[in-house]
Amino acid sequence: MWFTYIKNLIMNTNSIHVGALESEAIFILREVVAQFEKPVLLFSGGKDSITLVRLAQKAFYPAKIPFPLLHIDTGHNFPETIAFRDRLVEDLEVTLLVRKVQDTIDAGKVQEEKGKYASRNMLQTETLLDAIEEFGFDACIGGARRDEEKARAKERIFSVRDDFGQWDEKNQRPELFDMLNGRIDLGQNVRVFPISNWTELDVWSYIQQEQIEIPSIYFAHPRDTFIRDGLIWSVNDEVVFRDEEELVENRMVRFRTVGDMSCTAAVLSDATDIATVVDEIRMSSLSERGARIDDKRSEAAMEKRKQQGYF
Repeated sequence: MWFTYIKNLIMNTNSIHVGALESEAIFILREVVAQFEKPVLLFSGGKDSITLVRLAQKAFYPAKIPFPLLHIDTGHNFPETIAFRDRLVEDLEVTLLVRKVQDTIDAGKVQEEKGKYASRNMLQTETLLDAIEEFGFDACIGGARRDEEKARAKERIFSVRDDFGQWDEKNQRPELFDMLNGRIDLGQNVRVFPISNWTELDVWSYIQQEQIEIPSIYFAHPRDTFIRDGLIWSVNDEVVFRDEEELVENRMVRFRTVGDMSCTAAVLSDATDIATVVDEIRMSSLSERGARIDDKRSEAAMEKRKQQGYF
């Protein structure tokens, strides 16, 4: 009896908390449309950007989402993510813009990395900046959250970037209460993070509450994998480098973040639905981005990428 009472109390409290976060995010999205001329939603096919799409639907209902989605396609995405992206866009009848890192490489603007840990993660920045200039976007809505990484913890909800797309962490605007200043000079743009104050658990609680569909790789499934540096890598001979001594084994795994196959490791899991994923996260000692090799290149890897114009 007491267990049921406590469980229901926690669920009700969590629902109120998530509801408050939803209201804040919807307010931010409406502010973006009110203050900027050409906003865009940066869409990766991951749980955070999918959550943003649901929030945008609610913010402007019964009208359609009033801005396009932009996907910077590295060519190294998980196939499940791309299939989900295409299905979601078709179902919602929203505009999807896709710009490919391969085109940036072919144009000679960036150079493909070589070696065991080669990734196109860093190369996305140039493709993104080119797309912003091509379409004249003045506000790019992203799903970054402060709890993910220390560089993101320092960034404002309205994060101003200069005409080179760069972020200066020492030159940020105060955001008092709900006052968001979107005023920018010619050439500048703003990155907007409506779910900045959410945690990973908040996102999953919202997905559970709203019954939002997400890519299958977020749930436990059998996959051919190998171990490197204590991390579980998905086997893909075209994208992921593997030494001969790194033996392939079929494991039950899932992915906590959806990045490139070349820089995103899996975690052992038996969580096959949203409820068990939520329970697993509550008990996990591994951070959400603990399986992202791109964050391990240096102590300040994310901050350096952001200073160069990263998402």
